[in-house]
Amino acid sequence: MSNILPNLAEASSQSGGSWSMWGILIFYALVIAALYFFLIRPNSKKKKEEAQLRNSLEIGDEITTIGGIMGRVVAIKDDEDAIVIETGSDRVKMKFKKWCISTVDTVKEKPAEEQKVEKKGFFARKKKNTDESKSEK
Repeated sequence: MSNILPNLAEASSQSGGSWSMWGILIFYALVIAALYFFLIRPNSKKKKEEAQLRNSLEIGDEITTIGGIMGRVVAIKDDEDAIVIETGSDRVKMKFKKWCISTVDTVKEKPAEEQKVEKKGFFARKKKNTDESKSEK
């Protein structure tokens, strides 16, 4: 009885051991890829968008800080990486670091080139415009 177990283990490692090893490696590769696409990549995209938001800040923009303070930007100090905002009708001025900006509430018009965005359907295929398809018939 004690001789059967080592013989079974030895036989299984010779016949199908390499396939099970490749299966495990493929499984780990899939798990790592899933973690990248569902956790790491969206987080880095969000950080890039936030950095772009902070760098495109202009004087006169209405902002909201992460603490909920709303105000208008009156000065941008690039050497200190800070902004000065004024809040309310009594014009209280406060100085904040740029990283504390949560949202920019000012609506800016985009150039005409950026407004012409092609409509895409499922699987990133171009959708036919209904006006164009009617005129072609």
